[in-house]
Amino acid sequence: MDATTTSTPLRRRWGLLLIATAQFMVIMDTSIIGVALPKMQADLGFTPEGLSWVFNAYVVAFGGLLLLGGRLSDLFGARRIFAIGWLTLLVGSVVAGAAGSAGWELLGRAVQGAGAALIAPAALTLLMMIFGSEPRELTKALALYGAAAPAGGTAGVFLGGVITEYVSWPWVFYLNVPIALLVLAAAPALMPAGGRRSGAVDVAGAVTVTAGLALAVFGIVQAPETGWASATTLVTLGGAALLLALFVAIQSRRAEPLMRLGIFRAPNLAAANVAQLLLGAAWIPMWFFLNLYLQQVLGYTAFPSGAALLPMTIVIMLGMIVLAPRLIARFGPRTLTVSGLAVLAAGMAWLAMIRPDGSFPVDVLPASIVAALGMSMAFIPTLGTALSAARPEEGGLAAGIVNTSYQVGSALGLAAITALATSQGAGRLGDLTALTDGYSAAFIGAAVLAAAGAVLAAVPLRTSRPASQSQPATTA
Repeated sequence: MDATTTSTPLRRRWGLLLIATAQFMVIMDTSIIGVALPKMQADLGFTPEGLSWVFNAYVVAFGGLLLLGGRLSDLFGARRIFAIGWLTLLVGSVVAGAAGSAGWELLGRAVQGAGAALIAPAALTLLMMIFGSEPRELTKALALYGAAAPAGGTAGVFLGGVITEYVSWPWVFYLNVPIALLVLAAAPALMPAGGRRSGAVDVAGAVTVTAGLALAVFGIVQAPETGWASATTLVTLGGAALLLALFVAIQSRRAEPLMRLGIFRAPNLAAANVAQLLLGAAWIPMWFFLNLYLQQVLGYTAFPSGAALLPMTIVIMLGMIVLAPRLIARFGPRTLTVSGLAVLAAGMAWLAMIRPDGSFPVDVLPASIVAALGMSMAFIPTLGTALSAARPEEGGLAAGIVNTSYQVGSALGLAAITALATSQGAGRLGDLTALTDGYSAAFIGAAVLAAAGAVLAAVPLRTSRPASQSQPATTA
């Protein structure tokens, strides 16, 4: 990794801003389409079932290609892959915005997801290159990086509504174009190039893991419609398991695998990734169903619903930037990971007490603040532990793995909890009692996942001394 001494403090701050922008954008692109979906359906002829794939095409490509993005970052240099990712995102955004049919729209979204899969691990690798030799600065940088995610999710809700109402839905995609051009222009001056390494790209491994993860997400997402015991679901998930098993077999025999299986023997890496997976599996469904409760039960429109999420977003950002680094330095990442997941579970269990005739100040605000506090406590230490546990030359791989864990956890958790909520009445639009029962079940399911994460993190994660005692603040 490039030494941080080669950069001036000002250059490093601008580089961090560019990396946080990357995180902001890849998350915003998952949420900005929400308000625009009805107009896209009318203009492009989507079926009700097909419309969900405007979201899923992005998530499947994103989650499926992250490991490849991390490997390419290690082989060809993080800055180069970061730039290629932004160029790919730009092309996908133009295709999605100009689409005249459902097929072209889904293609554009998949290309956007592929670009995000290159950007995300490269951005984390660059962050480690810039700040990795200074543990306290690294913790602060990871905090800003982590806070960019909820900011992007909330901004997407607002911007999607404003653009769709006052301009037109294609501009939710065209918005990426000027930002991508600015990033491409600034990256060479602000980012360390990173060394290229000799090695081959494991094509067979890339194909099997990408296809396996994509098929798994596809099967879980479709299961609520086709049935969990249907032949379609069983064949799809069975095919996914077969492809992932084949991927593991290929990795165990390759001299230069896409993912060195021995990387999981690094202390804490596997445990931190399990925690990230369960964190995503709990948090994203909670955010999704909270938005539905606000709109479909409390009767909020898109803009008030987005505003109702602002207190939660502010708490997450302040918690990640101000609170989490101090707590990590004082108590260490293991304690903060476990306590954060436990607080998150408590907040979600509190949300499960929502009422059909409830109100935002009583039923939503206090519980969502508790959940947001837990998220802000757990995210930074698990992310830092997963990144710092790997060898320096495998930073891109570690970043790809932890991003994959969170994104795949998010997709699988949302699909599974959607099925749970639907079985308890969440699909009965207009029946406020049934809807509330379904959403309450979703929050309970999310709380169970967060609690499971706390238990699993408490056992295998090793305790380390706080950063003030010369240990990196992001290792556990």
